[in-house]
Amino acid sequence: MNVFYNTIILVKDIKKSKDFYEKVVGLKVISDYETIVFFENHFVIHNANALLKTIFKKKKILNLKRGRKNIEIYFETDDISRSYDEIKRSGVRIIHGIEEQAWGQKVFRFFDIDYHLVEIGEALHLDELKKN
Repeated sequence: MNVFYNTIILVKDIKKSKDFYEKVVGLKVISDYETIVFFENHFVIHNANALLKTIFKKKKILNLKRGRKNIEIYFETDDISRSYDEIKRSGVRIIHGIEEQAWGQKVFRFFDIDYHLVEIGEALHLDELKKN
């Protein structure tokens, strides 16, 4: 039986990305293995070149395009205004401020340092996620 465990996002600079997700987004690091960092709630970042070398058996992979607007990383918060203010103060590129979506949830979106789309929405599942 296959069971989903992690989403792994490929990043250019693991240290900068770790700092971003830890200090800007506010995630707790569970394990840090130099080229891969595990955060709470099964979110993982991995140095792109290190992983692709392992997968494709090439010594060097250059100019890998990350953040091609084809994946969105979704988080929930119990205080959307506070989260938005903290993200905005960090200086990241905001896509849009807090907006109510068609389904009634308030969200905002921005780019991480590798230009992956990141969304933070007001809590819908937060209590459920905190149990895991």
